[in-house]
Amino acid sequence: MSDRNAEQDNLFKEIDEDLRQQKYENLWKKYGKIIIGVLVALVLGVALVKGWEAYSLNLKTTDSNLLSSALKSIDREKTGDAIAVLNNLIESGSAGYSVLAQFNRAAILVKKGEKKEAINYYLKIAADTRVEKILRDMALIKSAYLGIEYENSNIFIEKLPKLLNTDNTWRHSAKELSALFAQKSDNKIKAIQFYKELADDPTAPTSMRSRAAEMAKILNKKNN
Repeated sequence: MSDRNAEQDNLFKEIDEDLRQQKYENLWKKYGKIIIGVLVALVLGVALVKGWEAYSLNLKTTDSNLLSSALKSIDREKTGDAIAVLNNLIESGSAGYSVLAQFNRAAILVKKGEKKEAINYYLKIAADTRVEKILRDMALIKSAYLGIEYENSNIFIEKLPKLLNTDNTWRHSAKELSALFAQKSDNKIKAIQFYKELADDPTAPTSMRSRAAEMAKILNKKNN
């Protein structure tokens, strides 16, 4: 009896296996082309991603080498060569290197004593919404530091307050600059206010707090 049951079990297993095999064959006949298409698409997708990654890495490597050569030219006082390379990066380099090239292009203008041109160049970066905000704000700070010695400072008095938010990376520099521009425009009360706020700010750099405290004292003495 047990032998018969074992034979029946084996028979049922074989029938079940045949049915499964037939089922898979029917599925393959019906959907085989679609499955192959999906697999091919997946392989091509992976290949495209890997290809783009390699291409992007190659671009970044090229841009990095170009920027490095420009910086070396600057160190060697070959500003003409540096400007040519930087202009090329600005026009056709990848986003990050294009911005770095712009900052270095402005730095060359400063080095050459062309400060008004440098101010305008930094302001151009600051106004470019394609550039990351933290870099736009840094460009504004750089232009403001250069702009202190020029008569027309209204543009900075208008723009700097936008950087005074507590979550802005450049808020301390913006506050010190705001105090300097207020002082320059003979608004000593406003300048003292900015200096005191900066001196009392525990998140500000120690050197900046000390400088602000000293300036507040000096201006207070002049007012009295």
